[in-house]
Amino acid sequence: MAWTWRVETGSGDPVALDFAVPTFSSQSDAETWIGEVWRELAELGAGQVTLLDDDHVVYGPMSLEEG
Repeated sequence: MAWTWRVETGSGDPVALDFAVPTFSSQSDAETWIGEVWRELAELGAGQVTLLDDDHVVYGPMSLEEG
Protein backbone atom coordinates (compact mmCIF):
# COMPACT_ATOMS: atom_id res chain seq x y z
CA MET A 1 0.00 0.00 0.00
CA ALA A 2 1.15 3.51 -0.82
CA TRP A 3 -0.66 6.34 0.88
CA THR A 4 -0.53 9.85 -0.58
CA TRP A 5 -2.50 13.07 -0.87
CA ARG A 6 -4.02 14.63 -3.99
CA VAL A 7 -3.71 18.40 -3.53
CA GLU A 8 -6.27 20.58 -5.35
CA THR A 9 -7.75 24.04 -5.47
CA GLY A 10 -11.20 24.49 -3.95
CA SER A 11 -12.69 23.82 -7.38
CA GLY A 12 -10.79 20.56 -7.83
CA ASP A 13 -7.96 21.66 -10.12
CA PRO A 14 -4.46 20.31 -9.35
CA VAL A 15 -2.15 22.66 -7.44
CA ALA A 16 1.35 23.10 -8.84
CA LEU A 17 3.70 22.66 -5.89
CA ASP A 18 7.43 23.29 -5.88
CA PHE A 19 7.95 20.00 -4.03
CA ALA A 20 6.67 16.46 -4.43
CA VAL A 21 3.94 15.26 -2.10
CA PRO A 22 5.48 12.31 -0.22
CA THR A 23 4.24 8.75 -0.31
CA PHE A 24 3.69 7.07 3.05
CA SER A 25 3.64 3.47 4.23
CA SER A 26 0.62 3.99 6.50
CA GLN A 27 -2.54 6.05 6.70
CA SER A 28 -1.43 7.34 10.09
CA ASP A 29 1.83 8.71 8.69
CA ALA A 30 -0.03 10.40 5.83
CA GLU A 31 -2.51 12.00 8.22
CA THR A 32 0.28 13.20 10.52
CA TRP A 33 2.02 14.85 7.56
CA ILE A 34 -1.10 16.67 6.36
CA GLY A 35 -1.69 17.87 9.91
CA GLU A 36 1.77 19.42 9.89
CA VAL A 37 1.70 21.06 6.44
CA TRP A 38 -1.92 21.92 5.64
CA ARG A 39 -1.44 25.63 6.34
CA GLU A 40 1.56 25.76 4.03
CA LEU A 41 -0.43 23.98 1.32
CA ALA A 42 -3.29 26.45 1.74
CA GLU A 43 -0.86 29.36 1.37
CA LEU A 44 0.31 27.80 -1.91
CA GLY A 45 -3.24 27.79 -3.27
CA ALA A 46 -4.59 24.44 -2.11
CA GLY A 47 -8.22 24.43 -1.07
CA GLN A 48 -8.73 20.72 -0.55
CA VAL A 49 -6.94 17.38 -0.30
CA THR A 50 -7.97 13.79 -0.91
CA LEU A 51 -6.31 10.80 0.75
CA LEU A 52 -5.42 7.97 -1.64
CA ASP A 53 -4.36 4.39 -0.98
CA ASP A 54 -2.63 3.63 -4.27
CA ASP A 55 -5.33 4.80 -6.72
CA HIS A 56 -8.26 4.23 -4.34
CA VAL A 57 -9.87 7.27 -2.69
CA VAL A 58 -9.99 6.68 1.06
CA TYR A 59 -11.68 10.00 1.86
CA GLY A 60 -11.99 13.51 0.59
CA PRO A 61 -11.99 15.98 -0.73
CA MET A 62 -11.31 17.56 2.65
CA SER A 63 -11.28 21.34 2.89
CA LEU A 64 -8.15 23.15 4.01
CA GLU A 65 -10.05 26.31 4.95
CA GLU A 66 -9.93 27.32 8.59
CA GLY A 67 -13.14 27.51 10.54
